[in-house]
Amino acid sequence: MTSGPGVWITLEGGDGSGKTTQSDLLAAWLSSEGRTVLRTREPGGSEVGNLIRDIVLHHRGDIAPRAEALLYAADRAHHVATVVRPALARGEVVLQDRYLDSSVAYQGAGRVLDAGEVRDLSLWAAEGALPDLTVLLDLAPEAARVRLDSADKPFDRLEAEKTEFHARVRDAYLALAAAEPERFLVVDADASPQVIAEQIRARVQELLG
Repeated sequence: MTSGPGVWITLEGGDGSGKTTQSDLLAAWLSSEGRTVLRTREPGGSEVGNLIRDIVLHHRGDIAPRAEALLYAADRAHHVATVVRPALARGEVVLQDRYLDSSVAYQGAGRVLDAGEVRDLSLWAAEGALPDLTVLLDLAPEAARVRLDSADKPFDRLEAEKTEFHARVRDAYLALAAAEPERFLVVDADASPQVIAEQIRARVQELLG
């Protein structure tokens, strides 16, 4: 990432992998270290993004896979330009729930689109912006389903997909991490939240110097 003195960290993983919990813990630790943290998400990190989020996650009825991919890319273009780059220019730590790796995994592998085309679309939308660190919380789809069922809340369009869909998503994530080991930190999301948090902090400390 070349947009200023800040640091950009994204959290990725299947639904139910614990991204929100780890984002909470990491944000609290970074703040205690005197860092200014901007927490954001995709889709929905801006006013425009919230409108797109409502469509892609809560629209009743089918959305054509290519249309879905384009909606995510539109959110990404606006989000990076109006939220992420300005925060990095101010020297903040941007802590983000999901980025282009989600599109490659969900719309590429999950929806069986061409993963390379989905990635290229996202990179074009974001003008080539990539995070300094991507934390992948890896969890088997069966274990994730148990967590989602116990949460006692309605599933969104992606959470409601079958196990086979989520298995393809997981495999795609692991392939992305293997291809870019310098950017990714893969952690076992079945471990305790504190153990996971310590692993993430160790890598972030290296990043912050």
